[in-house]
Amino acid sequence: MPKKIKELKKLLRKAGFTEKAAKGSHTKWSHPLLSRKLILSGKDGDDAKPYQEKDVERAIEKIKEI
Repeated sequence: MPKKIKELKKLLRKAGFTEKAAKGSHTKWSHPLLSRKLILSGKDGDDAKPYQEKDVERAIEKIKEI
């Protein structure tokens, strides 16, 4: 069962990412140790797409490596 968008946001916040609103249901996430921004689309109650889950997992892994 896919995670919800709000679960991905919770994981990002826990890893130290900060959220900035973007157009519509998009949010832009940044971390001081990463130069690249992460974009999440969808409302909190929506199911996350597989690529969104992978993007979040990769970003968190990069933070742990640094």
